[in-house]
Amino acid sequence: MTPTDFELGLNSFGEIATDDGRVLGDAETVRLLVEEAALAEAAGLDVFSVGEHYREGHMDTATPVLLSAMATATERIKLGTSVTVLSTNDPVRLYHSFSTLDAVSNGRAQLVVGRASVTESFALFGHDVADYDRLFDEKLDLFMRLQREERVTWSGTVRTPLADQRLRPRMREGGIPTWIGVGGSPNSTIRAARYGLPLMLAIIGGRPTRFAGHVDLYRRGLEQFGHLAQPIGQHSLGLVADTDEEAADTWWRYWEPVMTALARERGFYKPTRKRYEEEIRDGALFVGSPETVARKIARTARDLHLSRFDLKYDIMHLPRQARARTIELLGREVAPLVRELLTKEPADV
Repeated sequence: MTPTDFELGLNSFGEIATDDGRVLGDAETVRLLVEEAALAEAAGLDVFSVGEHYREGHMDTATPVLLSAMATATERIKLGTSVTVLSTNDPVRLYHSFSTLDAVSNGRAQLVVGRASVTESFALFGHDVADYDRLFDEKLDLFMRLQREERVTWSGTVRTPLADQRLRPRMREGGIPTWIGVGGSPNSTIRAARYGLPLMLAIIGGRPTRFAGHVDLYRRGLEQFGHLAQPIGQHSLGLVADTDEEAADTWWRYWEPVMTALARERGFYKPTRKRYEEEIRDGALFVGSPETVARKIARTARDLHLSRFDLKYDIMHLPRQARARTIELLGREVAPLVRELLTKEPADV
């Protein structure tokens, strides 16, 4: 991959936005996401991805439907998921949904599959969280066989067997790009290498360089399993504004209450402004002016051998104007500068 091929994208978790202080309704936020995908394409970004969550304030519960709407509103940008909770999805239905999306979008569909960092979908869809690993392992095996084989015979413990099944509409030969999302588990990293699938690092806190060991493990694993080199991407949170001060103040206003609630729920430290500023400077928050964010992305790309970076730009109640400005600046100013910096000092991918 050359620096000019480096991909910049956006991730949304479908979080409710505001407009001049008014909280948007559910349907308004869904329509806003479609508008933002079109805005991302117009700004020159490469990928727009949507998550899968079942929490209050998140409108990404029917991701393939959302992505299909985006496909009709765009022409070029790649459309995928920032996470698909494969453990609680049926691989056959997932194949049908994404083969249809790939057809509607004329070959622009992709997805990131993961085991789930939050587990609401298990009870919602009748699964036992005690089966967390088994569900993912068996469903990934079936989903990849459905993509890579014309007709599939399969049996396991998590769903009924298949006997010589051919699904339709067919995906393109070999399937669509399917990334494995990794939040810190070495087993997930090895799993991605075993299947020869691209690796997406979900880095939401701490220094990104702490994932360097996962990257090394993944690259050695690909070689040992006999696979060619595969892309490595990073998903992190942040906001781009015209100045560093504006970006930091805006993101803090909406990030702090979300992180305070998560701290109560998960038992970690309550956020402070000092720690927040440390995360911006050295950690996994990509918050600042276009130059600040671009330099940080380029530095991280070199450290982790990245070929793609996705910014998770929406957070609860962030004004739609701030979301739009992030999209514009990321595509029109950050992306070109990142590629220029990587041309001068390329990342080893």
